[in-house]
Amino acid sequence: MQTEFAQRRQQLMDKIGKGTAIFRSAPQAVMHNDVEYNFRQDSDFFYLTGFDEPEAVAVLAPHHEEHRFVLFVRPKDPEKETWSGYRVGVDAAKERFGADAVYPIEELDEKLTQYVEKADRIYYRLGRDRRFNDKILGLWQRLMRGYPRRGTGPIAIEDPAPTLHSLRQIKSPAELERMRKAAEIAVAAHNRAMAYAKPGVYEYQVQAEIEHTFRISGALGPAYPSIVASGANACILHYTENTRQMQEHDLLLIDAGCAYEYYNSDITRTFPISGRFTEEQRILYDIVLRAQLAAIAQVAPGNPYSQMHDTAVRVIVEGLMDLGLLQGDIEEIIKEEKYKPFYMHKTGHWLGLDVHDVGVYAHGDTAHNLEPGHVTTVEPGIYIGPGITPAEGQPDVPERWRGIGIRIEDDVLVTPTGHEVLTAGVPKLIEDLES
Repeated sequence: MQTEFAQRRQQLMDKIGKGTAIFRSAPQAVMHNDVEYNFRQDSDFFYLTGFDEPEAVAVLAPHHEEHRFVLFVRPKDPEKETWSGYRVGVDAAKERFGADAVYPIEELDEKLTQYVEKADRIYYRLGRDRRFNDKILGLWQRLMRGYPRRGTGPIAIEDPAPTLHSLRQIKSPAELERMRKAAEIAVAAHNRAMAYAKPGVYEYQVQAEIEHTFRISGALGPAYPSIVASGANACILHYTENTRQMQEHDLLLIDAGCAYEYYNSDITRTFPISGRFTEEQRILYDIVLRAQLAAIAQVAPGNPYSQMHDTAVRVIVEGLMDLGLLQGDIEEIIKEEKYKPFYMHKTGHWLGLDVHDVGVYAHGDTAHNLEPGHVTTVEPGIYIGPGITPAEGQPDVPERWRGIGIRIEDDVLVTPTGHEVLTAGVPKLIEDLES
């Protein structure tokens, strides 16, 4: 992977020209006053370096004569390493991560100026670390004060995200290998959950089976808090309590994915734990499934990103109109979003190093077009909560439809000729879900 990290840095440096880009590692998060959470590196930092420790800074200075890639890291410290784990250290970091120069993080203030003073701008994303923000702003202001005398120096601070994130959106073969593995593990976890779930079992027990499969298969763990939502809980989009005991005739909605070597999967399935859908459940499930299949069919190079959502919405609206749950002119219902009490979210999101990965969905009023190497989720749903309030002018919802929530989600790669469903190994056809 080090060759790939170097290629990524070179791609970014080619785009920033005479600028200097500065990236800060993620902070170490603490719980219970002095117990550290498992560390998770900032995705941009990891994408460019592969370095997986806190208290680090990466500098890319393509204009510098000797040091184009510089790391500032924690030095070795046997006493601290006894308590909180081994550190790479300054010497090993240079060899292992391909940096032209590596310094202790304590020397950042002393060394950073030489990599910025001849740049024409600083590429830095102002973030949540106010103290580090102030450090970069202070450095820029000092250099600007000397600009009239030298005639050189960074005249602006620019966010590197638009440039870097356009690179991150297109997944390389090495990235896709990891995403396929994350998908494979999550598929196994969902299939295990389907076999395990039955009336009388608690949601958290199903969650335990899923997350056990993640870890025993080599994943880092859940990509996000696992959603195991039975009955009316499935109408809560981000339900994570997972405490209810499942009952006969319940649907169970599971939205769970794993992280494998920093890359993520994201799958949702909804199925009857008693082995058979009720009539109402089957009708609504069929609408969502048809919407998802129609949306997936729109995933191809050159198609606007919004096309899959527009397609799913139309299928869902038509289905709900056939049931009398929506009424009126279909174009007006869609334009005025009168379907939103039933379907309130978009049909997908980018997927990669982050579950909701970087990348734009539109340029102004124009939808972003899909390209080979993009990975997106496709996840339409229908949610009829017990207390649903229809849009103005729409009919009341009969009791027999209330309390049903359904979502179906797959991870889909855009290929040169169309698409590949990475998570196709989890059943979703009605005949495959009923026993």
